[in-house]
Amino acid sequence: MSISKNLQTGANPPESEIHSAGKGVINREYIGEFVYGGTDGAITTFAVVAGAEGASLGISIVVILGVANLIADGFSMSVGNFFSTKAERDNFRKHRQIEYWEVENLPETERQEIREIYAAKGFKGELLEKVVDVITADKDVWVDTMMKEELEMVIGEKTPYKTAGVTFISFIVVGAVPLLSYIFIDEDLTTGTSELFLYSCILTAFALSIVGALKSVVTEKNIIIGILETISLGGIAALLAYYVGGVLETMVT
Repeated sequence: MSISKNLQTGANPPESEIHSAGKGVINREYIGEFVYGGTDGAITTFAVVAGAEGASLGISIVVILGVANLIADGFSMSVGNFFSTKAERDNFRKHRQIEYWEVENLPETERQEIREIYAAKGFKGELLEKVVDVITADKDVWVDTMMKEELEMVIGEKTPYKTAGVTFISFIVVGAVPLLSYIFIDEDLTTGTSELFLYSCILTAFALSIVGALKSVVTEKNIIIGILETISLGGIAALLAYYVGGVLETMVT
């Protein structure tokens, strides 16, 4: 029996079903963080590689710029994600404390708000009053209901440290892909930077395809569309960087 059916019938859902549903939510949320970090990592690093290629820079310079971008931009992005998630949780806790104060000091006003909320959902008469009595009988349930129904605020399972960690790791792992052909090139080979850039394009397209597919899982959209969107964004960023690099190279030489 699904959780929704259990709620409709009033039965308690099996514990295993609750755990599996919770795990699904958590995994889904962190997939979003992985996609967020991985997409930005691959696109920005590939843009650095494309800009260096457009400026006809050497292999060592491409690697140095790419790795520096990975570390600095990846750290910056993860820190931003950390503070964003922390601010969201702090804001939730602040409003939750306010609701507790209102329930304790303005109980009739808060009780009326519960009545109005469920009256708008179609409850009426004796059933409405019974719902109000049940909810307001438990202060924690009362506050949780006000948070969700009145303020439309629900705290997620994600923690600031985990979101920052997943973002940083995905940025580094996926963002390193455009550099692989430059890092692992055999120095004894006579491969030119143009050929290395071609390999980088292929590898990056493959990485962005995986990220795009994962993004489609999160957004529940068509996988092909998700892949094409992600690759297109990476291609546009690289194209712009390539021509900017070429223009700047002609200006400074």
